[in-house]
Amino acid sequence: MTANVAVETTPEIPLWNDPSHPVSARVDALIGAMTLQEKIAQLYGVWVGASANGGEVAPHQHDMEEAVDLDALLPSGLGQLTRPFGTAPVDPALGALSLLRTQTRITSANRFGIPAVAHEECLAGFAAWGATAYPVPLSWGATFDPDVIRRMAAAIGRDMRAVGVHQGLAPVLDVVRDLRWGRVEETIGEDPYLVGTIGTAYVQGLESAGIVATLKHFVGYSASRAGRNLAPTSVGPRERADVLLPPFEMAIREGGARSVMHAYTDIDGIPSAADEKLLTGLLRDTWGFDGTVVADYFGIAFLKTLHGIAGDFADAAGAALTAGVDIELPTVKTFGAPLADAVAEGRVPESLIDRALRRVLTQKADLGLLDPDWSPVPPAFAGADLDDPDALRGTIDLDSPANRELAREIAEKAVVLLANDGTLPLAAPRRIALVGPNAAEGTAVLGCYSFPQHVGVQHPEIPVGIELPSLGESLAAEFPDAEITVARGTGVDDGDLSGIAEAVDTARDADIVVVALGDRAGLFGRGTSGEGCDAESLALPGAQQELLNALLDSGTPVVTVLLAGRPYALGRAVEDSAAIVQSFFPGVGGTRAIAGVLSGRTAPSGRLPVSVPRGPGSQPATYLGARLAQASEVSNIDPTPAFGFGHGLTYTTFAWSGLTVDTEQASTDGEFTASLTVRNTGERSGTEVVQLYLHDPVASVVQPVQRLVGYTRLELAPGESRRVRVTVPADVASFTGRDGRRIVEPGELELRLSASSTDARLTTRVSLTGPVRELDHTRRFHAEFTVE
Repeated sequence: MTANVAVETTPEIPLWNDPSHPVSARVDALIGAMTLQEKIAQLYGVWVGASANGGEVAPHQHDMEEAVDLDALLPSGLGQLTRPFGTAPVDPALGALSLLRTQTRITSANRFGIPAVAHEECLAGFAAWGATAYPVPLSWGATFDPDVIRRMAAAIGRDMRAVGVHQGLAPVLDVVRDLRWGRVEETIGEDPYLVGTIGTAYVQGLESAGIVATLKHFVGYSASRAGRNLAPTSVGPRERADVLLPPFEMAIREGGARSVMHAYTDIDGIPSAADEKLLTGLLRDTWGFDGTVVADYFGIAFLKTLHGIAGDFADAAGAALTAGVDIELPTVKTFGAPLADAVAEGRVPESLIDRALRRVLTQKADLGLLDPDWSPVPPAFAGADLDDPDALRGTIDLDSPANRELAREIAEKAVVLLANDGTLPLAAPRRIALVGPNAAEGTAVLGCYSFPQHVGVQHPEIPVGIELPSLGESLAAEFPDAEITVARGTGVDDGDLSGIAEAVDTARDADIVVVALGDRAGLFGRGTSGEGCDAESLALPGAQQELLNALLDSGTPVVTVLLAGRPYALGRAVEDSAAIVQSFFPGVGGTRAIAGVLSGRTAPSGRLPVSVPRGPGSQPATYLGARLAQASEVSNIDPTPAFGFGHGLTYTTFAWSGLTVDTEQASTDGEFTASLTVRNTGERSGTEVVQLYLHDPVASVVQPVQRLVGYTRLELAPGESRRVRVTVPADVASFTGRDGRRIVEPGELELRLSASSTDARLTTRVSLTGPVRELDHTRRFHAEFTVE
C-alpha cells in the first residue's frame, strides 16, 4: 500500500527536513510521503559488526538469525544498527569510521536520506573494545551514591556519542527476587527504592550526554521461578505494582528515559511483548511515556517460538505492534516480509505501523537525524583526515585517565566490609599468602556485559584492550615491602582439590592469608555469573568452600575477599574469618580499590545492595519479606541472612542521637520531619549511610516488615557531627490496596533510622489521620534528606 500525499515544502528542503517546523508536522509529512515498505523499514534493526579496517559494517550472523542482504534492504531505509562496536574487537577510531561509512551508505540508498539509530550495550561501560569497564550495577547499588553513578553514565554517554552512537541499552531496573538468577550482577539490588534512585541517576547521566537511555526489562524478568533465566514467573499484581514497577516509574518521570525494552517473560500467561495493558495502557496512557518501546533481542519471534501465542511470525508482529512495541531488535525477522504480507492480507492494520513509525521518526527528529545539516561524521573526527584509516588507528581513547579515575572512585565506594575482628586494616605485614582462583586473574573484576567477557572471549587472539591489574599485582603495589606468595588452591568452578594442600602450606608460612574467591562472568553457561549462568544453590561455586575451610584451619588469620556477581553463603567463614570484604565485579579500578581497603589507604564505605545468605539453600528471600517470611518456630528453615541489606562496616565508629520529630500526627496527604545527629566517634574519617525504613504495623493488605524509603551518605572527619533532617511525605507509605488502587491509609507507622535493615539505631512512631487517600504515578517518591 502506498500513501503519497502532497506536503508543504520550501524550494530548498522538504518539510520533514526543515527544523523551523514543529516535529509533529515534520513527522506527519514524512509518514504521508512513505510507502509501506519504507515505513516498515524504520521499525527494525540489523545486527552488524564494524570493519576492522574502517570499511562498511557487515551483517552479523547469529544462530538465531537468517542471512540479511543489505543491498536489498537499504533502498527502503533502516531503523537501527545493532551493536556496530559491540560485535567484534575493533579499534575505536576504525569502528567509528566504519559506522560513518555505513551511515553514508544508508542515507544515500533511501530516498529520504534518513540515517539509522546506532545502539550499543552500556551496562558497565560502553561495550566496545578498549573502552573503560566500570563496576557492574550491583556495585552501583553498593555505593548508595546516585551522584557518582550520574557522573559515570554521563562519561559513558559522552564516549558513545563521540563515535556516532545514539542509544544505550541500559540501565537494568529489574529488582532482585532470587539470588540464584544469573543476571543478579546486572541489577542494582533487592530494594525498589534503591534500584529506582540509582537507576534514575544513571538515566539522567546518559541522557545528559545525548544518548537515549533504554530501561529494561519491562517487567518481571527478575522474578522467574527458581532463579532460572527466561523461566516462567509467578508474580501477583501487587508485587508487580509495589516492587517491580516503581523503578521504571521513577526513571521515566524523574530521569526522562526515552526508550523502554520489553521483558522476555510472561506474567499470568501474557508475554510482555504482547501485553497491551502494560505497554500501552500503563506505560503510555497512565504514565505518559512518549518514547519508543524496543524489543528485547528476538523477543517478538519468541511470541511464536517460545510462548506459543502466535501461529506464525506475521501473527507475532501483529501482536507486538498491537501491544505497543515499536522496533524489532536485534535484526529483521518478523517486522520484515511477514509484517508486510500481514498488512496486505488485512491481518494487521497499517495504522499500527503508522503509530509505531510516528514514535520512531519523532525520536530521530529529536536526535537531529532528520535535519538538513546532519552529518555522519561523529564529534571524535572533528578535523581528522578520514581518507587515511591507518592514520586514524589509535586516535580515539575510550579508556581515558578521567574515565579510569571515575571507575576507581566508584569501585572504592562500592567495596563492602562485611566483617572485621580488627585485623583490617593490615599493619605492614611481612608475608602475605594470596590464595584462590581470583588471586591472579585480571578479568575477575569484569561482569558478563563488559566487552572482554561478552565478546572478547570469542577472540582470544586479540589483546583485552584495557589494563586489568590482578589482585596480586595490586597487593604488590600496595605492600611493596611484603613478600607475597600466590597459590591458586582451586579453580572457580572446576571442583579441583589437588591444589588445596599447597595453599594451606603457603598460608601456614604467612602472617596473613588473603583468599580471593567468587565468580567468573560469562554468558549462557560459560561462567558462574551472568546471563544464562544461574546457580542451583548459593554455595560458593566448585571447591571454593573446601579451600576456604582448609585455610581457616591453617592457624593463620584469613581475610576473605569476594570478587563476584552475586552474594554467596560462606559457611563457617562468617564467624571464623578475620575479615570479609565483598566486591561485586568492580571494574578496571577494582583490585586497587580492594587493596586500598586492605591497607587502610581507603576507608570502606560500601553497603550491601543485596542480603548475604547464611545458608546456601534458604533462597528465594530478600529483606522485603512480610512477617510470614521471617524465622519462626513452625519451620526448620531460617531465612535470616548472615549480613542484611544495607550492611557495611567502616574503620571508625558513629554515634546517632537526638532524634526529634516535628509532629507525631499528619494527614494522609501531609508529611513528617525528623532530625537526628550523627557523630564520628572514632579516630579516622569515615562514611556513614543513614537509611530510613518504614514499618507499617497494621494495613489492609500484607506488607513487608520494613522497606527503604530514603537514604543519605555522610562523610565525617574524626569528632565531626552533622545534624540530619529528613522530610517524610505520607506518599511514601502508599501501597496497592485490595482493589488495585494505590492508597495511603490512616494509622500508626514506625520510622526506623538505621545503619542497615538489621541495625535500627533510632525509631519513632507517628500516625496518619484522615480518610484513605488514592494516589497515582505522580506521587512523591522520596523521603528528602538535608544535612546541616
